[in-house]
Amino acid sequence: MFFTFGYTPVITDTEAAPHKIEMKLTAGVIHQVDVLFQSGACHEIFVQIYKDATQVWPTNRGEAMRGNATVVSFRDFYELVPGNADLTARIWTTLTADFKEIIIQIGLLPKAILQPLSFKELLAAATGVKK
Repeated sequence: MFFTFGYTPVITDTEAAPHKIEMKLTAGVIHQVDVLFQSGACHEIFVQIYKDATQVWPTNRGEAMRGNATVVSFRDFYELVPGNADLTARIWTTLTADFKEIIIQIGLLPKAILQPLSFKELLAAATGVKK
């Protein structure tokens, strides 16, 4: 599955009052995250992604992804459980005009596809020992 969320910031989206996008996802494992900063973003549009009150990306708390004509793209193995599969993007800008759309893309697959066997099953298969 592949989810896409876009937003064009406005002047009132500040660090103290960022725009929040509720990203409704499904249970599974996030294996790919892309954040597109268009040409003209000038490293002045900031993005953080949260799970509830905890900042997930970037991993170093308090920092934000930013760029100009750049795709921040990375692989991960972040599990979302049934009934609690939403993330929130916080977006703000220091630009005063000529705002550019930010696009967040998330690749998500069922855990059974990414990790078809449990650790115990892998160990048993590797050693031939079954319990």
